[in-house]
Amino acid sequence: MELHQYVRVLKRGWLTLVLSVLVALAAAAALVALLPVTYEAETRIYVSVDDAESYDLSQRSIYSQELVRSFVELAQSSAVLGPVVEDLDLEETPRELADRISVAAQTGTVILEVTVADDDPEQAAAIATSMTAALDDVVQGLTTSTAGSGNVTLTTVEEPFTPEGPSFPQPVNILGLGLLAGLAIGIVLLALREVLDTKVRSEEDIAELTDQAVLGGVQYDRGLQKGQLIAHTDVGSPLTESFSTLGTNLQFLAVGQCARSFVISSAIEGEGKSSIAVNLAISLRDAGYRVLLVDADLRRPRVAPMLGLEGAVGLTDVLSGRVDLPDVVQLWGPDELEVLPAGTVPPNPIELLGSEAMAELVAALQREYEIIIFDAPPLLPVSDARVLGALCSGVLLVVAVGKVQKPQLKKAIEALRLVDVKLLGLVPTMLPPKAIVGYSSAYRQSVGVEAR
Repeated sequence: MELHQYVRVLKRGWLTLVLSVLVALAAAAALVALLPVTYEAETRIYVSVDDAESYDLSQRSIYSQELVRSFVELAQSSAVLGPVVEDLDLEETPRELADRISVAAQTGTVILEVTVADDDPEQAAAIATSMTAALDDVVQGLTTSTAGSGNVTLTTVEEPFTPEGPSFPQPVNILGLGLLAGLAIGIVLLALREVLDTKVRSEEDIAELTDQAVLGGVQYDRGLQKGQLIAHTDVGSPLTESFSTLGTNLQFLAVGQCARSFVISSAIEGEGKSSIAVNLAISLRDAGYRVLLVDADLRRPRVAPMLGLEGAVGLTDVLSGRVDLPDVVQLWGPDELEVLPAGTVPPNPIELLGSEAMAELVAALQREYEIIIFDAPPLLPVSDARVLGALCSGVLLVVAVGKVQKPQLKKAIEALRLVDVKLLGLVPTMLPPKAIVGYSSAYRQSVGVEAR
């Protein structure tokens, strides 16, 4: 992936990232609140051997270091901690107390470091003080001053003090780890979604699958998804303007072409291709073109019901020779958009669309009308749109963002290529409003045509 793709993933999934961080921080804060607070008091003891007649200075140092290593074990023994428990009247055994005491010897020195942990800061300091005295008593009892051995002296070089703050938990550290964990989890979730979610989510996703032009974007609208005639009833709205932009781009696309017959299809069902076909035809008619809208979905015709027209007689009846074309073309709206319904649903739709009669009809329509819009079935379930596309100028592929899968869109594009049907461009639908800004100018630049 390139840098801009990573940026796109982060922009698309920023809410997931933020929620992951907030949940992790909340968990870290709860952990801080639930963990027991511990204070630590520290003391340092210097061990020395003096009055040793048989030892020189270096031997005394080595002997002291050996003693220090033995005192590490001795300091946590019952012999030392028992008197501490009695002295401070602690409600625990010496062994339990030993679990809260850490004793270490600094490497190469005769310094003994003692750390006492307790939930009471004053008691932690008191235990450290009492433990120092008890250790000295035990050491003096175990080491006798014999000839040449010297006396062992324990000197406190750092008195234990009452800690001002807890040593554990440390909120800043835990919250910092929570923040890092939240970021890591969020990034993993974004990566998983990017890998597992194969839906087309944006124009960038479309661009990764094909270099075909995006002719115009149609934002999400609940009424449009239900088949409402937005281009007719909501004049001047941004949604209506998107259909106007699409119609304008179609004119740029058809510059130099005598035939302007467009098949509107999609990869799968439910992408709103019929709504796009009807609203686009209305928009083009409002712009002053003589337009014929043909319902070529002979399996599930929707154009007539959307426009409130009688659809019992139409295209199939013309192809079968039962009626003449002028007798079944209906006028709709104040601008008299011409509509050819699907007619009787036949048992062999693809044979009718691929027949010689259909080819002759398309040729005749192209001579009579400036623009013909065919609403065709989806590409993947059936081959109707491919057969019809071969007779027309080409196919406009409606792409429902957030619904169609990338493999499905790729397969639909490949299906057109295999039968040498021209894909004129793609029309993303169900876009957020801000995503459609600049479609018109961007397309005009891509085809090298100046706006008029």
